[in-house]
Amino acid sequence: MTVTTLPVSGNMRSVPASSRTSTVPSEGSTGSTVSRFQLLSVGTSRRCEMPLSRSLSMTSLSGLLPSWEEDELPVEDLLLFEVAWEVTNKVGGIYTVIQTKAKITVDEWGENYFMMGPYFDHNFKTQVEGCEPPYPAIRKAMDALINNGCQVHFGRWLIEGSPYVILFDVGSAAWNLDRWKGDLWHTCNIGLPFEDREANDALILGSLIAWFFKELTDELGDTPNVIAQFHEWQAGPGLILARSRKIPMATIFTTHATLLGRYLCAGNADFYNNLGKFDVDKEAGERQIYHRYCLERAAVHCAHVFTTVSQITAVEAHQMLHRKPDVVTPNGLNVKKFSAMHEFQNLHATSKARIQEFVRGHFYGHLDFNLEKTLFFFIAGRYEFSNKGADIFLESLSRLNYLLRVHRNDVTVVVFFIMPAKTNNFNVESLKGQAVRKQLWDTAHSVKEKFGKNLYEALLKGEIPDMNSILDRDDFTIMKRAIYATQRHSLPPVTTHNMLDDATDPILSNVRRIGLFNSRNDRVKIIFHPEFLSSTSPLLPMDYEDFVRGCNLGVFPSYYEPWGYTPGECTVMGIPSVTTNLSGFGCFMEEHVSDPAAYGIYIVDRRFRSADDSCNQLTQFMFSFCQQSRRQRIIQRNRTERLSELLDWRYLGRFYINARHLTLSRAFPDKFKMDPMAPLKSDGFRYPRPYSVPPSPSASVHSTPHHSDAEDDDDEPYDEDEEAERDRLNIKSPFVLGAVPGN
Repeated sequence: MTVTTLPVSGNMRSVPASSRTSTVPSEGSTGSTVSRFQLLSVGTSRRCEMPLSRSLSMTSLSGLLPSWEEDELPVEDLLLFEVAWEVTNKVGGIYTVIQTKAKITVDEWGENYFMMGPYFDHNFKTQVEGCEPPYPAIRKAMDALINNGCQVHFGRWLIEGSPYVILFDVGSAAWNLDRWKGDLWHTCNIGLPFEDREANDALILGSLIAWFFKELTDELGDTPNVIAQFHEWQAGPGLILARSRKIPMATIFTTHATLLGRYLCAGNADFYNNLGKFDVDKEAGERQIYHRYCLERAAVHCAHVFTTVSQITAVEAHQMLHRKPDVVTPNGLNVKKFSAMHEFQNLHATSKARIQEFVRGHFYGHLDFNLEKTLFFFIAGRYEFSNKGADIFLESLSRLNYLLRVHRNDVTVVVFFIMPAKTNNFNVESLKGQAVRKQLWDTAHSVKEKFGKNLYEALLKGEIPDMNSILDRDDFTIMKRAIYATQRHSLPPVTTHNMLDDATDPILSNVRRIGLFNSRNDRVKIIFHPEFLSSTSPLLPMDYEDFVRGCNLGVFPSYYEPWGYTPGECTVMGIPSVTTNLSGFGCFMEEHVSDPAAYGIYIVDRRFRSADDSCNQLTQFMFSFCQQSRRQRIIQRNRTERLSELLDWRYLGRFYINARHLTLSRAFPDKFKMDPMAPLKSDGFRYPRPYSVPPSPSASVHSTPHHSDAEDDDDEPYDEDEEAERDRLNIKSPFVLGAVPGN
């Protein structure tokens, strides 16, 4: 494979030339024309077209997506099962995927949709309402396992949509482990080490699921047909065993990130630059995950249909697992959960005021900047310093600080790092700051009460009071003492907690390197909050959603991000964000939005630029954002929020429907056939560049970086309703799956 060499700075990694264009067809890509994917139902004379070519018109304001124009799958003759270790078990991002997708799947499949996963007693008691299965065949299949000493539980998961769940007690079946290990070895020559409990539990779960499907399909006969979708390698053994035993069912395997890719990037490997050069067997063996890698790869090749969550992960999966994904199934969100109708601007103001209160306390004694001209940036997620892009973010903040100081910009940027790390308690100085702020507030409130009472009494008497007599000497003494209490001889702390490994912590080490210590001269201030946010915190009592709403910009310049929920959550809450073209979210937005930056989605190029160039680009994005007037930021938030339905499962669920049609045509070719003359089709769209005021000063640069409120009056008129209507009606011509967007 030819690799394009780019100037490399630091640990920045350039990208193979073969990954510049997508190697995997995917719905949502841009191009010219495609033809229709149709389903032929044997035994009938009519052609049932696949419901993949909806004429899509995004309705920004009404919240309603258009209905399908073609017939749906015959769900009354099908049973759909979705298998994942995260069903009722919150351990990772896949939990968010299956939990938020549940409602639209239940709406489509009704009582023919079931989730399957491991049984945990606490989770079952707190999240599941036990009930009887709706079909006798499922009850009989469960009883077959229960009568052989393996416990199976059935109920409704108490989330939106209330899907049925079938949970298998791994512990109750552990006595079969050695026998099932032998079955796996004789089936596909994969051996599992005794000490890898996670892999052993995955095998037990997979064996129980394959056993269940064998009993179920024997009981059902030819109708209804079974579709099963398996998520990640932990669900892989069930798929492998089901296929090796020739159980009549259609299978889909979905990887949300390749196992080896995660390990390689966690070790700061030059991943994308060497994607085609890795000896995958050797790399997996050196990391002692060869057996897990074999399970994942076997599941990929056994499945009728292989899917992944983004174009960038599709390229990775092709190289790591040696199979091109058949369909890309992007991750969505339940937009109703995050949307605040038309009040999101008010919610932003309310949440921002709460963040400002925290900042007043944290920077007491050094609060010589105007909070009304202060912008709040943040980065959040797992503490993967390089993978999440915290390295280039810190470097870019140093350069941004320089630009703001050189241009004498009156904007101050406060940056929050919300990444959990090892701590032993809150920082005493941080707690003291909030206490000082509260004391000042109490003092001001008591003086205000006394002032108001004396003023009221004087006015009742018909007198204009002497302002010097309203407050006495004691009142001035109290106020002076409160002012003196705010004096501080040290700089405001960078971190809110006491770090256990302060000297070696990557964020703090780089803060020392770039010298951003929250001094008075710095226009960029840093606050490292090494703990997930909670409304019960004594320091920053805000839930994550409220905190995001109060910020101005989320910055996620990730190097390895198969999808990226954090910028997606910002989008549905109307908060602009920075992402990269190495994240699934960034690639998706590039495909669907003509000018992402105009809608508040800034995409840093980390594929074809060096680290230094990427830092400069990120710095320019942030500097341009700082130059926006308040009115421009409001307009941009409106546009960002308008993209929320693009991330709604009501739209993105169509990609899963595509995969189900495809697996049926491959598993049951006599019953469901694809028209061989018609390739896959999905009508698509791209949001246009907004017609009205450019949201960034880069499009209409002023002679000075300073902006005043008076300048806003000279801007081109902006009509939010008119622009939303233009976006709603904008439907571009159909595009080819996997093609590169035109200019």
